[in-house]
Amino acid sequence: MPYYYDHMYGMGIFGGFWMLIFWVAFVLFIIWIAREVSGGKKDEKSKALDILKERYAKGEIDKKEFEEKKKDLKS
Repeated sequence: MPYYYDHMYGMGIFGGFWMLIFWVAFVLFIIWIAREVSGGKKDEKSKALDILKERYAKGEIDKKEFEEKKKDLKS
């Protein structure tokens, strides 16, 4: 038998299946990390801006304070 048959059977019947599962999990993990790093801060800033807009709409803060805080959030 050629070498590659021995190597394939050495991994067991489900060796290729487990390798596929590993790579799918690895790719999903990388995607999750990328979303956490890039998307997490955007969500927090947009939530803070929404709260700021709501406070301005309710009259809790004036236009000057709104603009100052908005500028701080965008930087």
